[in-house]
Amino acid sequence: QVQLVESGGGLVQAGDSLRLSCVLRGRTFSSHVLGWFRQAPGKEREFVAAVSRTGGTTTYADSVKGRFTISRDNPNNTVYLRMNNLKPEDTAVYYCAASVTPRYISNEQSDFNAWGQGTQVTVSS
Repeated sequence: QVQLVESGGGLVQAGDSLRLSCVLRGRTFSSHVLGWFRQAPGKEREFVAAVSRTGGTTTYADSVKGRFTISRDNPNNTVYLRMNNLKPEDTAVYYCAASVTPRYISNEQSDFNAWGQGTQVTVSS
């Protein structure tokens, strides 16, 4: 049983930065591809970023490329999402997710089998 616990959300102003953290408990951390997704009010959940098992490969949604950075700390079972230059359209509930997909990396929600409870990020203009 995999448990993911996110933290770090909050209310910030446009242009500010924020770092989300997610701890994975219950399974071997390094065996999972990890990702961040988000869901804004009235919209479907969407992919934000993912990182491979070793941390050597990352992929991002076009909307966050150049502003967000995903990273992982395997010895401490933690994945991070550093968000810079936040915009009001980044306002959403952010979810950490883990995948045992055989793929090297994935941006497909269907590949992720464990999800955190979500953390709210609100960006005011």
